[in-house]
Amino acid sequence: MRNGQVKQLELLPRQDMVLVEFKDGTNTRVNVFPNDQEVLRVAEASQVPLDVRHSEGNGAMSGLLVNGMLAVLVLGLLVLLFRRSANVAQKALGFGRSKARVQPEGSVPVRFDDVAGIDEAKTELQEVVTFLKEPERFTALGAKIPRGVLLVGPPGTGKTLLARAIAGEADVPFFSISASEFVELFVGVGASRVRDLFRQAKAKSPCIIFIDEIDAVGRQRGAGIGGGNDEREQTLNQLLTEMDGFEENSGVILLAATNRADVLDSALLRPGRFDRQIMVELPDRRGREAILGVHARTRPLSDEVSLSMWARRTPGFSGAELANLINEAAILTARRQKAFIDESALHDALERVTMGLGANPLQDSAKKRLIAYHEVGHALLTTLLPAADELDKVTILPRAGGVGGFARTTPDEEILDSGLISKAYLQSRLVVAMGGRAAEMVVFGPAEVTQGASSDLQLVTQIAREMVTRYGFSVLGPVAYERDGGEVFLGRDWMRPETEYSGRTGKAIDHEVQLLARQALEQAEQMLSSRRKLLDELVVCLIEQETISGEDFRERVKRHEATHPQLMPSRG
Repeated sequence: MRNGQVKQLELLPRQDMVLVEFKDGTNTRVNVFPNDQEVLRVAEASQVPLDVRHSEGNGAMSGLLVNGMLAVLVLGLLVLLFRRSANVAQKALGFGRSKARVQPEGSVPVRFDDVAGIDEAKTELQEVVTFLKEPERFTALGAKIPRGVLLVGPPGTGKTLLARAIAGEADVPFFSISASEFVELFVGVGASRVRDLFRQAKAKSPCIIFIDEIDAVGRQRGAGIGGGNDEREQTLNQLLTEMDGFEENSGVILLAATNRADVLDSALLRPGRFDRQIMVELPDRRGREAILGVHARTRPLSDEVSLSMWARRTPGFSGAELANLINEAAILTARRQKAFIDESALHDALERVTMGLGANPLQDSAKKRLIAYHEVGHALLTTLLPAADELDKVTILPRAGGVGGFARTTPDEEILDSGLISKAYLQSRLVVAMGGRAAEMVVFGPAEVTQGASSDLQLVTQIAREMVTRYGFSVLGPVAYERDGGEVFLGRDWMRPETEYSGRTGKAIDHEVQLLARQALEQAEQMLSSRRKLLDELVVCLIEQETISGEDFRERVKRHEATHPQLMPSRG
């Protein structure tokens, strides 16, 4: 400043600093002591302008801003805390509400045309649709709408699909829920959910409530180890009250599905609750053809595919299994980059769903020959015995899971439809099951047999024991020593029921079972040993081709039997 180069001074008291501006435009900062008066005197003596800038306003503004941010943060935390507390309270209050999925009228796209193979059940359920559409026709005559309809049948037969078709045809609201969603760990929750479900349904009546797998809550009361006062039974009691109690629930029809009707409580099955029980059985041949036709609507099938033929090749298949068959064939077709599902894709899909994935072909010639004799033994006896099932194919191509080969048969459709099994049919099954072990005995001798027939022996033991203890097909007489089922609530394997016969009778049963098994093995050995040449020829052919169709196999056996009339006649 003495040199006259300073243009202006600016004092910042709160920062103990002086900003110096020179005449050439440069600036600098000089630190000073707090409350230093020397700066004022020097500036006054040098006649240099001095400004004093107090930053209280900026500091106050900064402090206010910081305090405001802290206040907003605290307020946000409090709001979040209160909101979470409200959600917890709301969940606690809504814990007893029904978890049923509601589909309003007109939103269910399934119709009776989409359900095939169970025409009898459809006919009975069409009355339910009429009840919902035109209730005045029945109420005018004093008839009451059924309160409940129970669909009973094996898994995969279309019980749930039928319920959806009813809702679609009747054009009414549809409440669907699984019975397991009622039961919770907390006491009273299941009963509360039942009450809430029927409250919602009554508000939208006429409507349909569908409870899938109702045996989860509808099992017999008082059958558990810990007594009958548990949450599941309280839920069942509330369900019984809602179906037929003091309050009227007209216009609400309860549909339920189960494959274990034998474990349901008797109070649940009485008229007034489940007025009707509709059996949804496995489809017959015509039903399977209709089901295949339904699934073929949305899939491009080749012209060579015959649905009637595939219906004959899939006896015992449920609707779900047929749908899976078509789907697997479509997947294989897409993998092979083809435009249409052909016979080859369906054939491979059938083997995949019944026998598992294919594995690499066998390279060991000795093992391949052993498996060929084993499978030809089964196939040859199946062809020779008149009462046995019809052979579909025999192959030595391995499948995943350790299956080295198989001889697949097609069960008799008449036996499946009638449910009547003859003694001759069971005896032929015993002989056919022993065919693999018998072939090994005939060709390789008793010392070289393998454990490959272990699953066959289990089947033989099961069939022979049922023949003795349940069907009366033995010298022990027409007496049923055992029956189906077991302790369904305690577990069949954990606690087996006590036998209803003496130890002496048990020994006689074991003797008869062993006798039936030995007789089947002896008959199988006799039939194969007398046809040793045919057995060897079929094995050579199977090793070369790896797969022989049932028709080709039967033709070869027929030609051999025609030249050897002294042998047992074949099936022709």
